[in-house]
Amino acid sequence: MTQFADLSSPQVAAVRESDRVPVLLLPLGAIEPHGPHAPLGTDPLISGGMCERAAARLADDPDVRVLILPALPYGVTRYAAAFPGGIHIGEDTLHSLVVDVCTSLIDQGLPRVLLVNNHFEPEHSATLRRAVETVDSLRGKRIGHLDLVRRRHARRLTAEFRKGECHAGRYETSLVLADRPELVDVTTMKALPPLAVDMPTAMRDGLADFPSMGMDRAYCGAPAESTAEEGAETFETLTDLLVEAIRELGAEP
Repeated sequence: MTQFADLSSPQVAAVRESDRVPVLLLPLGAIEPHGPHAPLGTDPLISGGMCERAAARLADDPDVRVLILPALPYGVTRYAAAFPGGIHIGEDTLHSLVVDVCTSLIDQGLPRVLLVNNHFEPEHSATLRRAVETVDSLRGKRIGHLDLVRRRHARRLTAEFRKGECHAGRYETSLVLADRPELVDVTTMKALPPLAVDMPTAMRDGLADFPSMGMDRAYCGAPAESTAEEGAETFETLTDLLVEAIRELGAEP
């Protein structure tokens, strides 16, 4: 059993007292448009897929016990506001949610919480980093944060991801095809032309929404090139990164 919410209260107490160090994964993302072909929930879907794979890989590990917390699927998402379906929450709301969840767990003796995020809007990512610092200042505990846009992580992912062209492109769509292929409109996907947009640079230049970046259908990259096979391979790499982060957090005193 890997879902935290499926446990009973006595089972949580047993996990807390076990010789295996409990590490709790908190999947994060955003509900927002991902082109005309991919689901609004692409980001939390990827986070959840990573968590499930890491928990399965470490199911029999003698040192750590991995549990997956209920996801926080809402995030700071303003760039896609011109398209239907996005659900935005403010930075302070996200910060409070993450801090309250983590401090609640720390206060009951479960301090090893690891944030697993796949929504990379700068204000969203900055808020998660700030939440890590806040928890540390409030409780003296450093929660984990697998920050995939950090260079040491990004360099292990696909070329499209490294170029910053990966919103609903080949990278993300392949991951959805690997996990929930029924959610992708493949006919529409295959008809989409490649769209080269360096999103990080555009954001640094002050462009504040997808249309101003030239993303008039809420995607960039090359979604037509997406395959379930590439998604499965990328999930393997993402799971490697997550397992490494779990082991690092589990080894902390």
